Amino acid sequence: MSDRSRLTGKIGDETLIEMSQNSLCDGDNNGFPHDTDGYPQPDPSEVDKHQQSKDSVFFRDGKRRIDFILSYVDDRDGERKQERRKEYEANLKKAGLELETEDQSESDDGKTYYVKIHTPWDVLATYADVLKIKVPFKANDIPAHKDIPMNWLFTPFRLPNHIMNPEPDYFTSPFNKEKIDFFLIDDKETFFPPSVRNRIVYYILARCAYYKEDSDDKNKKGIKRLLNNGTYGAAFPLHDSRYWKASRDPNSESERFSLYKHWARFFSFFKEQPLNLIRKYYGEKIGIYFAWLGFYTEMLFFAAVVGLICFLYGLFTFDDNVWSKEICSEEIGGNIIMCPLCDKTCGYWKLNSTCNSSWQSHMFDNVGTVFFAIFMGIWVTLFLEFWKRRQARLEYEWDLVDFEEEQQQLQLRPEYEIKCTSRRLNRVTQEMEPYFPAKSQCARTFLSGATVIFWISLIIACIIGVIAYRLAVYAAFASIMKDSPTNNIHMVGSLITPQLATSVTASCINFVIIMILNVMYERVAIWITDMEIPKTHLEYENKLTVKMFLFQFVNYYSSCFYVAFFKGKFVGRPGDYIYMFGWSKLRNEECDPGGCLIELTTQLVIVMAGKQVWGNIQEALVPWLLNWWGSRKARSHPESLYSRWEQDHDLQNFSHLGLFYEYLEMVIQFGFITLFVASFPLAPLLALLNNIIEVRVDAWKFTTQFRRPVAAKAHSIGAWQEILNGVAVFSVVTNAFIVAFTSDMIPRLVYMYAYSPDNDLSMKGYINNSLSVFNISGFSEDNRPDDGESPEWFNSSVITTCRYRDYRYPPGHEKQYTHTMQFWHILAAKLAFIIIMEHVVFMVKFFVAWMIPDVPAEVKARVKRERYLIQEYLHNYEVENLKIQLSHRNDDCSSNPVDYPDIPRREVLSECL
Repeated sequence: MSDRSRLTGKIGDETLIEMSQNSLCDGDNNGFPHDTDGYPQPDPSEVDKHQQSKDSVFFRDGKRRIDFILSYVDDRDGERKQERRKEYEANLKKAGLELETEDQSESDDGKTYYVKIHTPWDVLATYADVLKIKVPFKANDIPAHKDIPMNWLFTPFRLPNHIMNPEPDYFTSPFNKEKIDFFLIDDKETFFPPSVRNRIVYYILARCAYYKEDSDDKNKKGIKRLLNNGTYGAAFPLHDSRYWKASRDPNSESERFSLYKHWARFFSFFKEQPLNLIRKYYGEKIGIYFAWLGFYTEMLFFAAVVGLICFLYGLFTFDDNVWSKEICSEEIGGNIIMCPLCDKTCGYWKLNSTCNSSWQSHMFDNVGTVFFAIFMGIWVTLFLEFWKRRQARLEYEWDLVDFEEEQQQLQLRPEYEIKCTSRRLNRVTQEMEPYFPAKSQCARTFLSGATVIFWISLIIACIIGVIAYRLAVYAAFASIMKDSPTNNIHMVGSLITPQLATSVTASCINFVIIMILNVMYERVAIWITDMEIPKTHLEYENKLTVKMFLFQFVNYYSSCFYVAFFKGKFVGRPGDYIYMFGWSKLRNEECDPGGCLIELTTQLVIVMAGKQVWGNIQEALVPWLLNWWGSRKARSHPESLYSRWEQDHDLQNFSHLGLFYEYLEMVIQFGFITLFVASFPLAPLLALLNNIIEVRVDAWKFTTQFRRPVAAKAHSIGAWQEILNGVAVFSVVTNAFIVAFTSDMIPRLVYMYAYSPDNDLSMKGYINNSLSVFNISGFSEDNRPDDGESPEWFNSSVITTCRYRDYRYPPGHEKQYTHTMQFWHILAAKLAFIIIMEHVVFMVKFFVAWMIPDVPAEVKARVKRERYLIQEYLHNYEVENLKIQLSHRNDDCSSNPVDYPDIPRREVLSECL
């Protein structure tokens, strides 16, 4: 083999993707090749393993880096597993990987074998070429940004520059093993960072077969199947050090320690995130997630401040709340007798019993609510547009500009390649590729859609069950509390009403049902997505994303939609009530005279806060407990005997869907703070506080509790971007409807401007105006309260009418119990408000989106310059090579044709440049 063929990774006429059995390693020297770039190959039996640090990330020779670890327990009855491992590891050696096995006697538990994998330069070069990994070819020559005015104010939030920018800024180009000298390679061993190395190794592991050459079963491929059938127990890349102290090996980077010190500790919550270091250590996919989470949290700060101001406005304008004063006064609210809120077990009640809920409702249902709803419609547009710009900048800085096409063409899922036995010609690449027959794909898609519809129907059935619970239990609470027995409870006794008790208990039950259904559906969603056999990893994640979000959207938000848009809207009137399903004895719920907004707020707080608390417990406490239990034996051993691979083996595995759940959690939260924010202006503040903790909890979890994930690329947040856009548009509609139909804002404004006495633009008399009158004698036997259910003060011989929340003509009128003209005026005002608010917000949204370009001008310029330099440098490179070839041919006296000679390419490139 010539020096050049070894340098470029070319072996004979074959690449390392399909190599002959004796291409690199035809010996069994414990996974050592016969020739490994001059490395000494010691006999493993002669190495004193305790002389070298057990925390090392290198082979026993101390020079070859461990890129991946496979672990297994050799069962006595596992002959088939042994055979699989033997064939698999033999095929890995044929593919050019180098293996070194740690015997079970060296492991902490005395049972586990560890197979260490190293990727030599030839293999790295070949697969870097295949995967089109971008590497530096020229230092960046574009001047840096000018200093930001008042930059010193941000000093407390900054991190050291060597943490924020661990690598110099270069122009990059896709790696080409035939043009090694074109790139800036100082040291082959460190040219590809560990994250790129483990990504390449996993690419090989996922496609390497474990069958014999004469076997008929060609589907036995990939590490994933070997993990599923128990042949191997785990497969993971190594962390480079302990998280609480740097590695003692000077050749190890200790980036994990730096991440923990500057990023993962909670008391660093006010510091910026070292995104470049995160990307370098974990890969672009995880880096994009933390960039998005950090940006989302920063933008939440502005929404939280405005929401807090709106809440304080409602708090400080109590004295201007005329309608609540009327409800609470003995002269007005104490003399208004209200009709029963349920049949038989509910009695008559006085309006002033809802005094507290009226005051509470005012904190969220005021003029500031309208302003905040409009503000959030604009805020969400700014958030999405500025994120596009931030994402475009990251795409360039992290060499992801042209990544999507590469991923679609090159990174097919191993499961797809295995299960698709048919082949067809790709008209673009003119190569044969696997494909799935359309007929079979349609059948699988139909079954998948039917399953999703079934589970959504199950959610709706559960929500109907909770509504039935509300109707049934409200009657029980009303009967129990008719004489206000809760007033004896200190502090909060006077606040507990049948409505509040029903709402809180129903919300808690609904939250429990949500959690149970989530666990069940999660497995179903993964199963049906696997059944569809998506072609690429991106397609797999997108399909699973749509299924899970659609399900959780209905699961989390359906109860809020019921309270916001259905409760109190279809109740009928006294004497002609509407019942659930029409035939049941459960009468539809009514809203308090103060409206249903406070109940929507209660529902939102319980579900949103409960989800966040439960999520943090799941994310932080559960992995910590599992790791504590799993490493209990190792804690009694000296630190020098606890190897790096054993430490990582005892950590939790980060599944390929780990980030999916992180995104899903945040997007569901995003829905809460946008879809229903008009009912609870403090929702962004709660989300902000949660996310400040979430960033550090996720960082702590990644650096301390999980094995190092396999690095993966992603140029964006994927399907979540479109979901966020859809939620943003839908939120404008929901908030407009909440203000119009759930809040009492529009009826109050109509009364003030059109129906207030003497046109004095005051709210005096609003409560009396908003309540209609019903003659008690008109109640049927089924609606009338049972004897003893009405309070002691009620005297049927004196009190002949009751009031209810509606705009209808009184008894005795020629149009008695039909809607008044004021009702139609209010309805017209509500519809007009919805149309005006939606048009105003959408116009501003589209104008803002048009004004803010998705890609910053600076990034466009850098992309153009990089492409220009690649073309120019490649042209010069080829021209110089041609000149050198011609000069060698002229000097050669032989008539035989010659190949590229072994020449000092680095010097030629420098002269060319």
